[in-house]
Amino acid sequence: MKQRTLWCVAWLLALSGPVLRPVSAGEVIEQILVKVNGEIFTKSQLEARQVAALREFNREGNPTDADLRRMLDEVTPGVLVNVIDEMLIVQRGRELGYRLNDEQFQSVLENIKKENKIESDEQFQAALKQENMTMADLRKNLERSMIAQRVQQNEVLGKVAVTDEEARRYYDAHLGEFTTPQTITLREVFVNVPSDGKSINVGLDEEAQEKAEKIRQRALAGESFEKLAADLSDAPSRANAGLIGPLSVSDLSPDVRTLVESMKVGGISPVLRAPRGYQILKLETMTAPETQSFEQAKQEIGNRVFTEKRRAEFEKYLQRLRAEAIIEWKNADVQKAYELGLARPRTDGPAL
Repeated sequence: MKQRTLWCVAWLLALSGPVLRPVSAGEVIEQILVKVNGEIFTKSQLEARQVAALREFNREGNPTDADLRRMLDEVTPGVLVNVIDEMLIVQRGRELGYRLNDEQFQSVLENIKKENKIESDEQFQAALKQENMTMADLRKNLERSMIAQRVQQNEVLGKVAVTDEEARRYYDAHLGEFTTPQTITLREVFVNVPSDGKSINVGLDEEAQEKAEKIRQRALAGESFEKLAADLSDAPSRANAGLIGPLSVSDLSPDVRTLVESMKVGGISPVLRAPRGYQILKLETMTAPETQSFEQAKQEIGNRVFTEKRRAEFEKYLQRLRAEAIIEWKNADVQKAYELGLARPRTDGPAL
């Protein structure tokens, strides 16, 4: 994975030109893409975000340059929207006085070590180095994430509530989502008609139909349908005594659904013509559709409605932050990509 990340970086550099412009020995100036309330975001920062997004977008395979260009065009608008929103949220959190203090930072470090089974500071430093991070980088990232979470919790989530009336309206409008569909279990005996794949041999077809009719008569006379299926069926289901299912009735073909709905449990169908032969069905079990009551589904409904309201309220909150912000674009192409990202529907918040 690390080798692939370095390759993505190299590809981005080759595609977009140098990130840094040398001005003197030991001194470089980064290209600023945008200022958000005075805070800068640079080309190298964008490329780091693009690399991370490309890794998520294409976890497998070996894409060509054309593939990577297409993927880059796809992910960059969303990356830019997330970046600007993140900056605005963190700036708001700092205005509210949110900080990651030393005690909180140490507690998070201990949790990271425990989850990753890191037993010493040396191992931890080595892990950071492998990710091209310093302890300062880690603290900065953790603080930004913590601030963003607190802003969302206190400025948005804490103000979202779900009333019983809202939950009831959702339940009535999505009743099918709380209904378990009707299901059936069948057994089959299938008699294959030998064929060369080009034409139908009428004699063999009639012979197979006659065999199927005799098997059906034996089943109607009381012989075990399971044994008949295991001994005489040409279908793979014979290994399980002809058992098929459980199946949702809504997933059956219209003809089979009509037939099954007219049968009683234990009933045996007429001989049916199938694409490659003849089939006899026995209805083993049938369950009625069952709808959860409002009270039974109330917790799930509450979670769904809360998620929808949270998403809507968070988007309103972001729109307000954007409207109040002073955003100074230094690159017209990047601005266009950002505006494209805003125009796309989005269901998540900034990637922090």
